[in-house]
Amino acid sequence: MLLSVLVALTTIMVTARLVGALFKRFHQPAVIGEVVGGILLGPSLLGRVSPEAAAVLLPAEAAPFLGVIAQLGVILYMFLVGLELDLRVLRSRVAITVAISVTSIIVPFALGAGMASALFETLAPAGVGFTSFALFLGVSMSITAFPVLARILNDRGLQRTDMGIVALTCAAINDAIAWCLLAFVVGVTQSTTSAAVQTVVLTAVYITLMLTVGRRAMAAMVERFDRSPRIGERSLALVLVAVLLSAVATEFIGIHAIFGAFLIGAIIPHESVIARHVTERLEDIVRVMFMPAFFAFTGLRTEIGLVNTLDDWLLCGAIIAVATAGKFGGTLLASKTVGLDWRDSAALGILMNTRGLVELIVLNIGLDLGVISPRLFTMLVIMALVTTMMTAPILSALLRKRPWAVAD
Repeated sequence: MLLSVLVALTTIMVTARLVGALFKRFHQPAVIGEVVGGILLGPSLLGRVSPEAAAVLLPAEAAPFLGVIAQLGVILYMFLVGLELDLRVLRSRVAITVAISVTSIIVPFALGAGMASALFETLAPAGVGFTSFALFLGVSMSITAFPVLARILNDRGLQRTDMGIVALTCAAINDAIAWCLLAFVVGVTQSTTSAAVQTVVLTAVYITLMLTVGRRAMAAMVERFDRSPRIGERSLALVLVAVLLSAVATEFIGIHAIFGAFLIGAIIPHESVIARHVTERLEDIVRVMFMPAFFAFTGLRTEIGLVNTLDDWLLCGAIIAVATAGKFGGTLLASKTVGLDWRDSAALGILMNTRGLVELIVLNIGLDLGVISPRLFTMLVIMALVTTMMTAPILSALLRKRPWAVAD
């Protein structure tokens, strides 16, 4: 059994690195190549072309262990995403960023929920209520991948410009709202109406406590760690225990464990020594081993062959069009309304249309809950890839010969 898991992990890591490097040569985020690499290892290609090779490289008995590794990787990854989120930035440019963020959630959410009525009969799993299906589809259309967006801005040296700060702040607020919406959908899906309300209330209480009492307690603990002459295994262990306890708490409440991990990361002071230390210790191992396992796990569940007719591809195209129109269009109109010019508004719109890995996490939650069918899951994965891949070339065209002011 151990040999099977080791072979599977080795195959996944090598494929992810090779395909990710290939995509970087075409100025695409490496994460897109890693996701595509995971899909290539699944039934979409390797399982179809050579089932024997797939059985050797990714044995069926290794799948449950890959699932555990993938879930642990996502928990640690969302903790690192929380560490990247500077809550102080959310308090700057409040009027502009809140208006853009809320609009960029409401418009795609409404379009996605509205589209659910056309998809429900053919693509909803048996036994799923329309409300859960519509809410989840709305959330899936509303996601912005904060980490991928941050990486794109950093690669282009825009992270400290006015546009970069507005984009990062909008994406951070957007993701926070989207996670709360997803928590509500999970509660509604997993429970009766009264239990769902209880889950939502407990979630609101937990978030409030974490952002007030928990944040002050964490700040005091981090200050003590930062004063220590040596930050070592003990501090890292305590932080990881806090991450796991918070993940257990949110899982117990009835929402996904990733919410708890994300919250712990968000309340740790962004510029603290311990934040940098934990990031340096964890980031590489999470990105190199854990996240490729998640991509492969997603790829094994993504079967492009399920989208096998012209009508299916037209429907997939419609999903991409609605997702883009909602996110790009909503952001564009809101940005223009608050005073940005058309080029800046369009640049912000295409950045907010970046979905990437965060979307895949949401889609896997939906598939695990049974809210979406494998066929719709495949279409939404394609949508996530396309909307993320279009960001870099369109942004480059918009930014050509454009001067950008560096924020104070």
